[in-house]
Amino acid sequence: MRLWHCVDARSFRVLWALEELGLDYELILLGFPPRVRDRRIFEVNPLGTVPAFEAGRTVMTESSAICEWLAEQHPASRLSVATDEPARAEYLNWLHQADTTLTFPQAVHLRYAYLETEDRRLPQAAEDYRRWFLGRLKLLSSALASRDYVCAGRFTMADIAVSYALSLSEDLGLDADLPGVVRAYLRHVTDRDGWRRAKAAQEEAARAAGLPVEAPARLLRRSVLAGSPDAA
Repeated sequence: MRLWHCVDARSFRVLWALEELGLDYELILLGFPPRVRDRRIFEVNPLGTVPAFEAGRTVMTESSAICEWLAEQHPASRLSVATDEPARAEYLNWLHQADTTLTFPQAVHLRYAYLETEDRRLPQAAEDYRRWFLGRLKLLSSALASRDYVCAGRFTMADIAVSYALSLSEDLGLDADLPGVVRAYLRHVTDRDGWRRAKAAQEEAARAAGLPVEAPARLLRRSVLAGSPDAA
């Protein structure tokens, strides 16, 4: 198996999943954004984005879908929720909500607050999508009021998908507005050996490739706030 990855991009979900499952894989770390910094990504993904995941002839590009596929290949891990379990529908809902409801508005915020050149930044759009993200945490806050994980009474790939979105909010400086129960959940699910191993693998690969070990979103945000005209 081979994972094409950027530091703390959505592909981190897959890296974490691989470490939770204890699988052997090759990690290819690219500069961000890969379609500009490292055109090797187009060899496997015509979109030029990460993740790109290869397993034999299987090629996948959606982080939550890759996590689910990996869990289904290893049912003994119980990182998926089986079709005959009562929490199956809720599990699928969280997997999809992680991107369509939680990560998406942050990606728009990142673009128009930090990633675009100064003349193309849109502060109002960035603020609107910040509010969108925070407003969409209501369902998560409600669910976590009575449980340690988002569904099924155990850690699953849905927790990897959801907690990545929350971790991204830290990189973007949005975490101060996270509800207390959500912040506690993030600390809980990232206090795992699998998460630590994934972070260590990422850092080792970054250093070997001569790339920054810090999340690009953090670096961009710091550069823009410092007034650098070349932040993007």
